Amino acid sequence: MTAPGIGKIPYGGDYNPEQWPEAVRDDDHRLFTQARIDTLTVGVFAWSLTQPAEDAYDFGVLDGILERAAAEGRRVCLATGTAALPPWLARAHPDVNRTDFEGRRHRYGQRHNFCPSSPAYKSAATALAGRVAERYAGHPALLAWHIGNEYGGACYCDLCAEAFRRWLREHHGGLDALNDAWYTAYWSHRYTDWDQIEPPSALTEHWRGPDHTAFQGITLDYLRFTTDALLGCFLAEKEAIREHSPETPVTTNFMGMYRPLDYHRWAPHLDFASWDNYPPLDAPPTWPALAHDLMRGLKDGAPFWLMEQAPSTTACRDVNPLQRPGELRLASWQAVAHGADAVLYFQLRASRGACEKYFGAVIGHAGRDDTRVFREVSHLGREFELLGDTPLGARTPARTALLFDWDSWWALEISDGPSRLVRYQDQVHAYYRAAREAGADIDVVPVTAGLRAYDVVLAPALHMVKGDLAGRLEAVAARGGTVLTTFLSGRVDTHDRAFLADVPGPLAPLMGIRVDEWDARPADTAHPVTLGDDKDVVHTDARLVFEIVLPRGAEPVGTYQADFYAGTPAVTRHRFGERGGEGWYVATALAQPGVDWVVRRVLARHDLIGPYADHPAVETATRVAPDGTRLLFLLNHAPEPARLTAHATATDLLTGKRSERSEPLTLDPLGVAVLRLR
Repeated sequence: MTAPGIGKIPYGGDYNPEQWPEAVRDDDHRLFTQARIDTLTVGVFAWSLTQPAEDAYDFGVLDGILERAAAEGRRVCLATGTAALPPWLARAHPDVNRTDFEGRRHRYGQRHNFCPSSPAYKSAATALAGRVAERYAGHPALLAWHIGNEYGGACYCDLCAEAFRRWLREHHGGLDALNDAWYTAYWSHRYTDWDQIEPPSALTEHWRGPDHTAFQGITLDYLRFTTDALLGCFLAEKEAIREHSPETPVTTNFMGMYRPLDYHRWAPHLDFASWDNYPPLDAPPTWPALAHDLMRGLKDGAPFWLMEQAPSTTACRDVNPLQRPGELRLASWQAVAHGADAVLYFQLRASRGACEKYFGAVIGHAGRDDTRVFREVSHLGREFELLGDTPLGARTPARTALLFDWDSWWALEISDGPSRLVRYQDQVHAYYRAAREAGADIDVVPVTAGLRAYDVVLAPALHMVKGDLAGRLEAVAARGGTVLTTFLSGRVDTHDRAFLADVPGPLAPLMGIRVDEWDARPADTAHPVTLGDDKDVVHTDARLVFEIVLPRGAEPVGTYQADFYAGTPAVTRHRFGERGGEGWYVATALAQPGVDWVVRRVLARHDLIGPYADHPAVETATRVAPDGTRLLFLLNHAPEPARLTAHATATDLLTGKRSERSEPLTLDPLGVAVLRLR
């Protein structure tokens, strides 16, 4: 089952008319029509409205919302309403409230506020989901089901402790296997009874917060357990929906590179992926691009929905800058370029009270249609209408893969040494950014993905190597491809136990190196590194970790220029197999120019440098529609025009202008072109 379509890119967002007087809805729909808004996400936080008491349901307001949407020709992504508890449920069943990392049982409040192991929560949530599905399964406005909202957080209560023990029995079998996996011979931790095991909290194995743990094995398993426990809540609601609505697709909104939950474990259970895009304020354009590609990779390259983005400003940060003119359009087209088949906002009309009353909205408190934001939203709506169904279902024909692994992320950052300053996201993003700015289309995939379609596999900070991954990476190189990995890769197995082998463990034969020692320095300490040779030399620097590499068949491509390891390899290349494959190893955290140089050398081997690689502010992305139509998206992230040369005959679907190969091509500041290639 794939993402639903309506003959064009669904366009709209979160709609909460239960928060304001009914008379306002007339204005809403008039303005929606004006802005070409055709899709509404409804009922996300409606539990206390639709079920005001344990034995009472009231669908009057929701009935009216859906009936009006259908009358106006709009479609609805309908939520089950279970994203936050109603007060009566917390009062009647205190075990639905979470216990935090420091052992405190919370009282009612906030959101993300339910214990995933609470029978009372799961019973009430699935009952509501079933009631909603039974009532609206055949509704003409229904487009998709939306369960929960931005699932996240952890609970450490007694119910979760018992559920964790059951999870451990299922995944480890016996206590001997568990003790071996967790290395409990250390510090006299050997368990002799399942009831001795407690969730890893501030009261047990941690100090200074969740990321400082004495036993990585138990912490790693609790992260996996929490992922599965929340997934279990989602699946229970999905099953309740399926009893009444077997065909309508079901999703929930993810949060991109969200550390607490392994979305790869969720992906098989979603009918289509969707996510909420709120990048860090100082993030370069490649940061949300990486998250888009990660979301597309959840369903083997199938399109996803952009379920939320701010139309103007957020309200959840200390300082909340306004998006500049043109930035909303550029961000929306970037999502489509990377695989979005829907573009939705939070929120359509501004909330009148509570913590999101200053969060940006398509329609402000005054309900005006002459604001800059409303005009920009309306302009984008006309563009999506103009494009029609051309991009729907289109896929990215990438020959470069980037491996993204939550287990490696968790294991790397909860381990003591060599440096707590290393951040998995930063290392992954550095290599993604280099490849993107070089013009390569990239699939961001799990370590379990098939790799036969790729000429280049980037695997930065691949800390944990599981199953047959090392052999599959060798197979890429054996058929002539290139595999790149970095420092702190190949260190541990699936239980976070160090390999009893030379670093980088199972990756050593492919990389042709051995690492015996590694140095770590403060973030403000940079060591110079020289890359290349006399014909192509680059001087850059490196920080954080400096592995001391002994080549075992690999040749140096870059060398350290400081400390006692000056002159030893910082970057190596190893010829592998009979077809000219290569394994590249980067032994330190190179500055971005150094990463750029290495990645471009790798991509150039396979003719994967894009035609606009000399214009780093111009992002390119390709999608191929089901009918074979090839679309090239050009996105200018610079505040000045980009003057390019067309590399193929094409027609811009937004303007109708045709360009011939080698003709000048200009992108406006923050400009977008959607080119149909001939």
